[in-house]
Amino acid sequence: MAHSQNISLDEARAIMRAQLVALTETESVLLGAALGRVNASDVSSPIAIPAYTNAAMDGYAFAASELDESGAARLEIIGSALAGRPFDQPVPRGSCVAIMTGAMLPAGCDTVVAIEKTHVEGTSMIARPGQRAHQHRRLAGEDLARGALALARGRRITPADLGLIASLGIERLTVQRRARIAYFSTGDELRSPGQAPGAATIYDSNSYTVRAMLAAQGVEMIDLGIAGDSPAAVGSALDEARDRADMILISGGVSVGAADYTRQILAERGSLSFQGVAMKPGKPIGFGRIDASGKSLPFFGLPGNPAAVMACYYALVREAVSLLCGDLAGELPKLRLISDAAIGKSSGRTEFLRGLAYRDGMQWRVRLTDAQGSANLVSMSQANCLIELPHENTGVAAGDTVSALPFHGLI
Repeated sequence: MAHSQNISLDEARAIMRAQLVALTETESVLLGAALGRVNASDVSSPIAIPAYTNAAMDGYAFAASELDESGAARLEIIGSALAGRPFDQPVPRGSCVAIMTGAMLPAGCDTVVAIEKTHVEGTSMIARPGQRAHQHRRLAGEDLARGALALARGRRITPADLGLIASLGIERLTVQRRARIAYFSTGDELRSPGQAPGAATIYDSNSYTVRAMLAAQGVEMIDLGIAGDSPAAVGSALDEARDRADMILISGGVSVGAADYTRQILAERGSLSFQGVAMKPGKPIGFGRIDASGKSLPFFGLPGNPAAVMACYYALVREAVSLLCGDLAGELPKLRLISDAAIGKSSGRTEFLRGLAYRDGMQWRVRLTDAQGSANLVSMSQANCLIELPHENTGVAAGDTVSALPFHGLI
């Protein structure tokens, strides 16, 4: 299959989105284990929420017809209603019931006056003027009607979602199977942390940043370590990844150097959809599919430079993982921030710069972190977002608004 070269980031995203298909396998999990999982089927409410009309405040419940023209009332207190302990008698005219927040409104009552708007004289409650009919009540089904959609398919489940589903009495949810993502780094120069360094060696940082970014998406990670710069080593790692995973991430070996065998091995086992994207950092990134034994799965060939790996992940890979997981939210939301500094740029490529977003009074601003070279991890460690300057942008002035992709510390 012919592949595109040096395409725009928007074109790369479109190709990627067209080829990625969500996993179809699902599983049932207890509600307590569902946080962060992707909901696999629409959930309809088996009950109304609230199940009955109740008080929204502590106070006194009565019929709206008891209010005079000024919105005041003087009523006899004949009992009380608590959450879980309703007042189960009709409330006659001229009477009211003391009521707590969440308690069922007694028959004949449709209005609540807040306790701080009242005073008591003997057995009588006096409501100050200004009360309104039907105030401070929550109607049955006001939040969610019986049979209404409570949780949509394709939503990554949040703490609030868990509370909502628990309030419906639902114990289990059907969620997407966790995607299995295999990753490995390539290069004879690489050593794992803890190993003794050698001449002209460096420690593999990409495996750790990739693993951490994957972990934030709740996938099952398959760490295949380091593959040396030989067709046999790269091919062996790629074959194991193909057999065990749903997606493959390869760091290094995707440029045009003499020892970069990854593209050759990929071409033998599948097809490239694009190789090279007009972006900085991360230009060498490739995307395609591995096809073998009736199985076809997507892969990304990522650059070797650490900051470029992270830029590629936030620009493309993160959304791809979301799509594979069935998460319909897809790409990261973009922040709009005021730039502290002027930033120069040439048209014709998308550029990502490491930034630190911070609040200045009522405004959110962003400043560049230290050296922005694609091999520089210090500035990435300092950052909490990536400033994205679009393809046709020719730079910004200090005080201009820029878009930024948020990561740790902001989401």
